Amino acid sequence: MRIYRFYKRMKTYLEHILYICLGTILIVSCGSASKSIKSARTALSRGEYEVAAEHFKKAYKRISPKDKKMRGEIAFEMGNTYTAYGNVARALAALKNAERYKYNDTLVYSQLGMLSMQLGNYKEAANYFAKHLELVDDNTSKLRYNWALRASDFKQQSSAYTVKLEKLFASSRSDYSPMFANSEGNELYFTSTRNQATGDELSGITGMKNSDLFCVRKDERGKWKAPELVEGGLNTPLDEGACCFSTDGKMYLTVCPTDPEYPRMAEIWTSNRSDAKWNKASKLKITEDTLSSYAHPCLSPDGTWLYFVSDMPGGYGGTDLWRARFEGSEIGPVENLGDKINSEGNEMFPTFRPTGELYYSSDGKGGIGGLDIFSALEDTLLNTWVIKHLPFPVNSLGNDFGMTFEGFHNRGYFTSSRTTGGRGWDKIFSFSYPEVTQTVKGWIYEVDGYELPKAEVYIIGSDGTNLKLGVLPDGSFETKVNPSVDYVFLATCDGYLNANNKLTTDTLSTDHQYVLQFPLASTSIPVLVRNVFFEFDKADITPESSVALDRLVGMLNDNPTITIELSAHTDSRGSESYNQKLSQKRAESVVNYLVSKGIDKERLTPVGYGENLPKVVNKKLTEEYKFLKEGDVLSDEFMSKLTHEQQDSCHSLNRRTQFRVLRTTYIPKKDN
Repeated sequence: MRIYRFYKRMKTYLEHILYICLGTILIVSCGSASKSIKSARTALSRGEYEVAAEHFKKAYKRISPKDKKMRGEIAFEMGNTYTAYGNVARALAALKNAERYKYNDTLVYSQLGMLSMQLGNYKEAANYFAKHLELVDDNTSKLRYNWALRASDFKQQSSAYTVKLEKLFASSRSDYSPMFANSEGNELYFTSTRNQATGDELSGITGMKNSDLFCVRKDERGKWKAPELVEGGLNTPLDEGACCFSTDGKMYLTVCPTDPEYPRMAEIWTSNRSDAKWNKASKLKITEDTLSSYAHPCLSPDGTWLYFVSDMPGGYGGTDLWRARFEGSEIGPVENLGDKINSEGNEMFPTFRPTGELYYSSDGKGGIGGLDIFSALEDTLLNTWVIKHLPFPVNSLGNDFGMTFEGFHNRGYFTSSRTTGGRGWDKIFSFSYPEVTQTVKGWIYEVDGYELPKAEVYIIGSDGTNLKLGVLPDGSFETKVNPSVDYVFLATCDGYLNANNKLTTDTLSTDHQYVLQFPLASTSIPVLVRNVFFEFDKADITPESSVALDRLVGMLNDNPTITIELSAHTDSRGSESYNQKLSQKRAESVVNYLVSKGIDKERLTPVGYGENLPKVVNKKLTEEYKFLKEGDVLSDEFMSKLTHEQQDSCHSLNRRTQFRVLRTTYIPKKDN
């Protein structure tokens, strides 16, 4: 099982020293087996568990059956080594031999119980845990004993989850840790030790190739294409895998460097994509500790926290879940997620659903197999977590881990070893849960401009919802909403006026996404008011203009402390004095309309500029009018070089109504 690569490899140098010391004692008394034991010790010191297991196997065969003590000790270590890289069946057989030879270690029964659970032998597992409790009275074993007694019943309980092996992603080796690259769910990355992985050498850790990252994409019909090795400089002969993605497109991944003499720890690295290819990754420094491992990166939905797995000091068990807040481009102090999340066992493979629920795997909180998947929702007021164990068939007798969600839907993919008969090969499964999901997709952008990635949106609902969200680099946000609720969405950004939208959700029987637009007006430059029309050669506003002007009324109500200059502009056809008077009257007509809708006249200053301020072309305008360049001024001199058709377009652009913010400190009058 490839969990080993980023989990069981997280052993400190001191642990290897302990193995070597024990090995020295054994070598003295082992005779012809000493060479194999020494080779096993050397392999263990490098974390090469598959190689070590083979040497222990040879040593075990060379030890006389009469030497029960020595056979028991080697069988115990061989079982631990098989466990380390996920070969459950061989580990169980070896540890049963250790029990048969009466090896005196309290961990024998505990580990036999855990391995029996993974093979679905729950009655046998309960007996082993009971024997362990006779020797050591600890809470973890009590928990595991109780789960072993209940596991069969738990599997038979009904669940609405549907789980299916995804054969398209499967190879003859391990495939694990799927992760969607975006909320659209059309690009999925996963880790694999299949033959197409980079390099030719087999790993001494597992006996298979080192893992690489692979990618699958959907075609125009929404069907997955064949997996491909990730292109660029990302994959190397080292172990790469267990990745996640930030909203700005950066990849965080787990890398396990190797060293022929010294055990190297798992590390978190980052990579950026350019020209559709991923660049060579570089190490992310999390702490000064170089004797601990850092793996399985995961970002919080708002992108402010990095969650990860580590065996660093200060934890509760083998590996714990930790997190650190981003401080600009740096990583802030780390904090352990506490004993509600972590246990005396091992917690790993964290991932988030966009709704804010944390999903992770643990072998120390009970379950129906090896690693089981749990969900956790943080209560920030009480500073605690609410934990739930996912039901069968998501959790199984094998190891289950590494979930990823398709946007806000309760469907996606995860990893399980349930179908490989204890050999430790992981496969990717799909899962789905029947729930109706309503979401809102919003877009925040500058009026007549581009997206505003620094914007924020506040959401208030009649059901008590009170949220603050950031936006993606494309100015969008997405959030789940509840049925039959009245919502108000307020978009804000420094240097721009606020904009809001109201939404009442329906009670629906199918998934639905609401789409909202938030054009924000700049406070520093004039803003065009589109679709304001006047009668020909007059200052009378046409009925079609009411929609645009009512939006302007809404904007002024959303920003009650601003005052504006409302300006009207004409083209250069006609006399300058006539155009000046006409534009002034049109500006006053717009102001009168706004006043009639309840806007205080003191906030409005009508100004007619006639033909004196021709339009200055911005970048956005050049996308529609290809003959224009950013910064062009649509003066008579400029237009004289254009065709008649292009001149007509420029005259139309010059005829406009716009406003600019004069001040933002107006104090609204109190209602009488």
